[in-house]
Amino acid sequence: MSELRPPRQEPASGSGPGRLTARVHPPVTPAPAGLVPLSAPGGGLLAMLYAPEPAADDAAYRLVVLLHGAGGSARQGLDLLLPVADANHLLLVAPQADASSWDLIAGGFGVDVRRIDGLLNSVFDGYPVRDVTFGGFSDGASYALSLGLANGDLVDAVLAFSPGFAAPPTTDGRPRIFVSHGVDDRVLPIDMCSRRLVPHLHDLGYDVTYEEFQGGHEIPAPIRRSATTWLTS
Repeated sequence: MSELRPPRQEPASGSGPGRLTARVHPPVTPAPAGLVPLSAPGGGLLAMLYAPEPAADDAAYRLVVLLHGAGGSARQGLDLLLPVADANHLLLVAPQADASSWDLIAGGFGVDVRRIDGLLNSVFDGYPVRDVTFGGFSDGASYALSLGLANGDLVDAVLAFSPGFAAPPTTDGRPRIFVSHGVDDRVLPIDMCSRRLVPHLHDLGYDVTYEEFQGGHEIPAPIRRSATTWLTS
């Protein structure tokens, strides 16, 4: 999808379409470091998680929820920031969409929001977290923006690599936003997507950092480094 869907500026309630109920809380049962596959209650893969070794000073992690593109996998979502996770003490969680892409793309928030909400509660139970970021690529970037803007009382930053749109049913808070897009993108053309979306977000008062690059529907290594520096600075 490549159209821009302007969010309605209404205060979000504690529940409703696109709203998450999970909140950061002290861990209940410490969970292991390393690469951990998480199973859905009914079977199948719910998410992939990667936790760096605990810091020497027991500092809490920045949690980054990473959302894959259409037809992608949880592992592909995880790989978006896996190369920089250890150096930046990033706890990565990459959900698997219930279908080929995220529920919003198919027509509205639903099963994926519920799965992510439950997943967040499980992660908070097992790991010390201080900040929450949503990020994604392509359809996953559109979903990260939409879900992040609807839950700015939980999410403090959004990483959107080559998004198509943002469509939160309501907005809450003012998370800071990083957007990147290739000028030669043939999947989600930049003129129809980020070059429309970013000015709109600015007009709504969001703090947006925007980087264009020579390339297509991808995340070049310099963009990954730039996004990581932005996120952790």
